[in-house]
Amino acid sequence: MFVYRSFLFAVLLAFSSAQAQQMPVDFSEDEDVFTGFSGAVFSQANDPQNNSNPVGRFQNSGNQAFEGFFIDLDRPIDTDEDKIINLRVYVTDAQAHSILLKLERGTDNDIEVPKGIPAGAANRWVDLSFDFGNAVVSGTNTVINANGSYDRLTIFLEPNENKAGTFFIDDIDDGSTPTGQNMIDIVYDQLVWSDEFETTAGAKQPIDPENWFHQTQLPAGGSWFNGEQQHYTDRIDNSYMEDGFLYINAKRETFTDQGETKQYTSARLNSKFAFTYGRVDVRAKLPLGDGTWPAIWTLGKNINEDGGFWDDEFGTVNWPAPGEIDIMEHGLAAPNEVSSALHTPSSFGNTVNVKKRILENVADNFYVYSMNWSPNQITFLIDDVPYYTYSPTVKDDSTYPFTKDQYILLNVAMGGIAGNIDPNFTESPMVIDYVRVYQQGTASIGDEELNKIQLFPNPATDLVSIQSVNPIETIEIYSILGSKIQTLQTSNNSFSVSSLSSGMYLVKLFSGTATSTKRLMVK
Repeated sequence: MFVYRSFLFAVLLAFSSAQAQQMPVDFSEDEDVFTGFSGAVFSQANDPQNNSNPVGRFQNSGNQAFEGFFIDLDRPIDTDEDKIINLRVYVTDAQAHSILLKLERGTDNDIEVPKGIPAGAANRWVDLSFDFGNAVVSGTNTVINANGSYDRLTIFLEPNENKAGTFFIDDIDDGSTPTGQNMIDIVYDQLVWSDEFETTAGAKQPIDPENWFHQTQLPAGGSWFNGEQQHYTDRIDNSYMEDGFLYINAKRETFTDQGETKQYTSARLNSKFAFTYGRVDVRAKLPLGDGTWPAIWTLGKNINEDGGFWDDEFGTVNWPAPGEIDIMEHGLAAPNEVSSALHTPSSFGNTVNVKKRILENVADNFYVYSMNWSPNQITFLIDDVPYYTYSPTVKDDSTYPFTKDQYILLNVAMGGIAGNIDPNFTESPMVIDYVRVYQQGTASIGDEELNKIQLFPNPATDLVSIQSVNPIETIEIYSILGSKIQTLQTSNNSFSVSSLSSGMYLVKLFSGTATSTKRLMVK
């Protein structure tokens, strides 16, 4: 949920089931996309000599001297491992041409290597090698032997010339081996905070005030950011528990509050729990109707935002300095297309790493929207399948402000950049089955000794041992979606996972009347 969406200061990430951007780049994935600048245009195309081979088409307009193309890599190029970058280039005329590769990382010096394409190479592929052991610091004559990791690769065609032209490029390769897609680096297995929204049968019940705070105060100016058209209220009409679910209900109704009259109402909840590092799982289905904008997200506890639960005591810095993690948003693109975003000071003005995934009937089906946040990276998942990992090479307050407490927000906005609201819209809720936060270390719930249980190895491939002060009598293994897979009796403090497919599981351990739930990754 963009706090100040009108500025578009975001790193927008839309889901993709394909691999994240990493070397080598052969243009066979949807993510193998460069961004053109200063008039240059990139597109994916077919090999001029082999229609079944996808390649990249790089076009200069000729209007500026330094037109170029860049790609941001989720897994950086490591020049300590290999300093050579190879690629293939195809031109359609017999003239001589020049091409320049540049590596960038944060605010450090950029380094570059130029290459020439000899005359007479028309209509054929030419193999080029760029040696960053003999690179030049951009803007200088200083020769440098590159070291360390670089997460942006930039290509200039005909650098320092106002020259139009089209190049085809393929097989950009730094010698590295592709890695598995977006694997999490730390398994957070200790449930430290949750709301299961359990209720007794019957009428709607208010949300738990021990867990949640209704944020209703309008920002200065009398309207929420991003052109949103609703009032947020603390009425049971807009947020309630029923039959084990939380409902955040957006409604069309004329409602006056704080001297402002609006035509829609909804709810915006702040968690009264904040944490640094861990995993968040939220199982939800989304509201129906054009113009609805549901979000599951987090903000730094130190954000200066009047009316927020944490503001009076901790609100010291303005957005986006505290960092924002948007776990799930819907309504910003095609129906059933969900998206996620990270907001940092370094992302001002940029929208990168665009990926897309359309889910099936998000208003009718529950999905588990998750993020796994460690000191090194933030990985987003749907139904326990990772789709994107954010891990900037340079981590500082500008690129990675995610080193302090964040709290969870749940809301449904109306209109704004979500677009026009369906004129037939009356009301529709976001329905949440549970919100769970996992960390490492001592939990805040359950029996103190039981919560010292550890499962190892984790990740596991076969036999898992249980380290526990208490005797464990029974084990239940569940899928990440909550379906029970098997029940085991144990007497030797170990159990086998050889029959389980790769993925994340919940292991529920019983000792007398006490229980503890742990996460286990199976490779």
